[in-house]
Amino acid sequence: MPEVDLEELGRRLAAVEVVGPTPLAGGASSLTFRGERHGRAVVIKVAPPGVEPVAHRDVLRQARIMKALAATQVPVPDVVWEDPGNPPDTPPLFVMSHVEGDCVEPLFDGCPPGAELAERYRGACRAMAALHGLSPRGLGLAGEPVTDPVAEVQRWCDTLQTVDAALVPGWRDVRDALLACAPTAMGPSVVHGDFRLGNLMAVGARITAVIDWEIWSIGDPRIDAGWFLINCDRETYRRVPSSAGVAPPAGELAKLYERELGCEVTDLGWFSALACFKSAATWSLIVKHNRRRRAPRAEWEAMAPALPRLLARARSMLA
Repeated sequence: MPEVDLEELGRRLAAVEVVGPTPLAGGASSLTFRGERHGRAVVIKVAPPGVEPVAHRDVLRQARIMKALAATQVPVPDVVWEDPGNPPDTPPLFVMSHVEGDCVEPLFDGCPPGAELAERYRGACRAMAALHGLSPRGLGLAGEPVTDPVAEVQRWCDTLQTVDAALVPGWRDVRDALLACAPTAMGPSVVHGDFRLGNLMAVGARITAVIDWEIWSIGDPRIDAGWFLINCDRETYRRVPSSAGVAPPAGELAKLYERELGCEVTDLGWFSALACFKSAATWSLIVKHNRRRRAPRAEWEAMAPALPRLLARARSMLA
């Protein structure tokens, strides 16, 4: 990813008295920095320079959804300032408040089990239901296009067509199986797109912020629910051997989500299969780009053997 000139960034941020921007780790589609404003920590999101700030690189679109959610029960950082820049050479950016807490993905990166962590999963489930219970129209998002389940399948097919077929053997069969029994869409909600513990800030069991809104959309809320549930299941990636009891059972979380949402939620098996298909697509793209790096990262290449298993898991969920 292209680098941001820190001196130039500092000059731009001086307009709102933000000082000392330093890079933060993470962020695959935008660049993240930490700074200070009036003695308080802030976080700066910057679109990659040199390319158009569209789709997942559109940082001002991320700011838009956080501003829309600011007065709701969904915890998000406060947007402090936005600057459209002059893309592609001067990329857009926004500044948001720094939220207290930590961010972990226990079943992928590892984390000691405990009742507090299980409660964090339940708190995440409640936050997801709170998000999906909001009216897009009431949030001022009525003009956004709506993504239905079939369109979501196609979205990840578009990604899979760009990778080495040997990485994802039989993905077209899984596509066909998903399309053959695609459910009728629920009424549209705000869909985060990557709702999991690794994209939440938390203090103990308390969720303090939902972050990383790069791929939010308006669509079927079960797209988020299926993704959340496979990331709560240690059998999905099998990366952490001693992870029994870290997360509550997926069935318990599904019932909690339904109860918090206040309506019947059907076809979660189909959406969990879609989530496995989506994971195979996203990780195959990461592996493809990693193999082109001058110094490929071993931990990303290590995901390659998991991709056929993710597709097989999707098939079994649809059987």
